[in-house]
Amino acid sequence: MKLHTVFFPICCVVFGSCSTPAHKEAKSDAAPAPVYFKIDPATAGTLAGVVRFKGAKPHPKPVDMTSDPACVDAHHGKPHDESLVVDAKGDLANVFIYVKSGLEGRKFETPSDPVTIDQQGCWFEPRIAGIQVGQTLKVVNSDPVTHNIHPMAEVNRAWNHSQGAGDPPISRKFLKPEIMIPVKCNIHSWMHAYIGVLDHPYFAVSGNDGKFRISNLPPGDYVVEAWQEKLGTQQQKITIPPSGAVETAFTFKGE
Repeated sequence: MKLHTVFFPICCVVFGSCSTPAHKEAKSDAAPAPVYFKIDPATAGTLAGVVRFKGAKPHPKPVDMTSDPACVDAHHGKPHDESLVVDAKGDLANVFIYVKSGLEGRKFETPSDPVTIDQQGCWFEPRIAGIQVGQTLKVVNSDPVTHNIHPMAEVNRAWNHSQGAGDPPISRKFLKPEIMIPVKCNIHSWMHAYIGVLDHPYFAVSGNDGKFRISNLPPGDYVVEAWQEKLGTQQQKITIPPSGAVETAFTFKGE
């Protein structure tokens, strides 16, 4: 009968294990770092303009806060509805203007600074706000009363959170673009705001003079949209030349 000799590697017998061959080294599970689009300041341009209202100037409607006397005291003046704010020259405030298309395929770094909404005088300040995906929304209560902020998102997760007088800020993030998210206070029915969530930094809100400005915009062809909570939306095709400054105007018609 033949005896068959079986040889084992010395390292396995003596030490109980064998080293992994160099060509079979373990692969890292770490995700690759995101590649952000870098804006060239030498070629970036600017979009500026004004938003106007055409028609009979609306009369501001008074807001009744008497259900909460503390709000009456905190507001310091007679509150009026701000869903349609038009000055004597017909300039329209609180319009959200943003690049709707033309930036596809580019990833922009999320700002580290938060966007703050304050509850002051039983009022949301600002009424219209823009924020980037993943950027922190900080909600502050400067009032002597309790509020309940309630962003009624549809694409993102809706949430509501009570915040008493003196409570620390509430911090939240939105993970997907969404235009626009209505915000209300579940305690004070007259409190309203809107948040525009974008995956880029190119947006603005028209001031009391109707003016807006979007800076540091890469040259290219864009569709720009203006959103107003009562009057809907308008779009324009805009071309930003290298190092160029483009001016435009949006006009919303009333009754």
